[in-house]
Amino acid sequence: MMNVNGRIVAGISVICMVLCGIAAGQEEPPVRYDGYQLWRVIPRSDVDLEVLTLLCDKHNLSFWLEPSSVGRPVDVMVSPSSAEKLTAYFKRYFSSFEVLQTDIQRVITEQYMDRARPGLEFEYEQYHNLDEINAWMDTMVSKHADLATKIAIGTSYEGRTISALKISVPAQASRYHSNRTNAGKPSIFIQGGIHAREWISPATVVYMTNQLLKQYKTSDDVKRILTAFDWYVLPVFNVDGYVFTWTTNRMWRKTRSPTSNPLCKGTDPNRNWDNHWCENGASRNPCSETYCGKSAFSEVEVVAVSSFLSSGINFVGFIDFHSYSQLWMTPYGYTYSLPKTSDYFKQNTQSEKSVQALEGVHGTRYEYGTISNTLYTASGASVDWTYDDAGILYSATVELRDMGQYGFLLPANQIIPTGEETFAGLTQYALYILKNQ
Repeated sequence: MMNVNGRIVAGISVICMVLCGIAAGQEEPPVRYDGYQLWRVIPRSDVDLEVLTLLCDKHNLSFWLEPSSVGRPVDVMVSPSSAEKLTAYFKRYFSSFEVLQTDIQRVITEQYMDRARPGLEFEYEQYHNLDEINAWMDTMVSKHADLATKIAIGTSYEGRTISALKISVPAQASRYHSNRTNAGKPSIFIQGGIHAREWISPATVVYMTNQLLKQYKTSDDVKRILTAFDWYVLPVFNVDGYVFTWTTNRMWRKTRSPTSNPLCKGTDPNRNWDNHWCENGASRNPCSETYCGKSAFSEVEVVAVSSFLSSGINFVGFIDFHSYSQLWMTPYGYTYSLPKTSDYFKQNTQSEKSVQALEGVHGTRYEYGTISNTLYTASGASVDWTYDDAGILYSATVELRDMGQYGFLLPANQIIPTGEETFAGLTQYALYILKNQ
């Protein structure tokens, strides 16, 4: 029988083996969410907001929609053991208590199973992994060689190429040309997948990109916005995290780089930009979903994209697509203060027009406004950096479907309608810039 000292040594050895295995990059076992539930409450006071934060810290709950303001829904994922302890309390304390999902793993399993068989033509009504999206980009270049080229933005922490498409009409068809090039032509950059678990974001960006290319010769509006602007499309920003959601943990949000805590990998890439870094709405705790990183621009993915946006291309538009909550938002995220009046007027007017166009397709209602006043404060975010530091006036963050019934696990049958309505909003966005630049 092992003595006390022996047990201590053995325990330390086991811990060391676990930590060293994680540090060495051993493959992690798949994470399951059997019996996990998704709860919603609507805080009615500042005290409610504080209670929610304390409960989540104490019971290690995971916010899907964080406590932000009185009257705005808070969604939280709850483990079976925590649900057993907290259900009665939530029902008694929060009159608005609602269970949105009773088994998160069931919804995840349905998403994985709801896919076309390998080898079939790319299906836009299905979610696709990174390899399939990269192959799709190659296909787009092949099918639309006169418009599309594939470019490398950079390399991720785990060594994956961060690939994008450039869509540009031939110089002869554009008034922006020098020696048969499009030098100086205004450009728009759209990206998806900065948060890995938000699968509807890359799926929507992929759908809209196909529509831009397909409708160039059939739609007057699409021809106008492709002739007027070069387009840079990054379907999956956080490539390592996105792969991890397919192989190991569907609910992963962050990058996959190491932190000071060997048990908690990853930085929130939308809290890592060098604009009011790690102030309101960001955390210095490596285990937090909103961990801002050890420093601004600590993440190679953020450095790669920000460097590209600063490379001398004449960017006049930038949209970062997320999910969920159905919001079309503009700077600022780090403060409740508004941009200067002339800029805010243009940004807000543009948002209104995009939301109206979007709603006209399927009747989906979106709110619009600044990030902090519409959703919550978030410092170190992409959109504040692109507006303040890169000088891109029409910088926006769009939170796609839904309003919370499925949240990050939006069924695949909603990809096409989400893409259709968002494409209408994107088209209106570009037309507004064209008219007002």
